[in-house]
Amino acid sequence: MLAQAGPTAATTTPDIETRDVEYDALVSGKARTAIAQLEQARAENPSDPALLINLGAAYAAVGEYQLAQQAYRDAINSEDRYELELANGDWIDSRRAARLALSSLDSSAE
Repeated sequence: MLAQAGPTAATTTPDIETRDVEYDALVSGKARTAIAQLEQARAENPSDPALLINLGAAYAAVGEYQLAQQAYRDAINSEDRYELELANGDWIDSRRAARLALSSLDSSAE
C-alpha cells in the first residue's frame, strides 16, 4: 500500500497538498533508495503518516518486516491525520491506510 498525496484541508473545496514521499522510487522497485530518502525526510517530519506508510512499504519490499511494522504503527499512532491518495486512486484516512498495510504485512508473514 503506497500513498501518493499529502493532506487535504478541511474546507468546502478541499485543497490538495502533494508531498514527495518517494512514491516513484517505490513503484519503480528502488526500495533502498526510497528508504534512504524517507529516513532523511523522517528526521525533519517524524510523524507524517504518508511518509511513514511508504517507509513501511519500502522496508517490507527489502524484507525488513520488523522495521516495516514499526513504521506502520508509527503512522497509526501519529497525531497527524489526513486523507491520502493510494496508488490505486482511492482516498483513505491515513490511520486506516496504515492499519490496512500493517494487517496485510502481518497476513503475508504468516
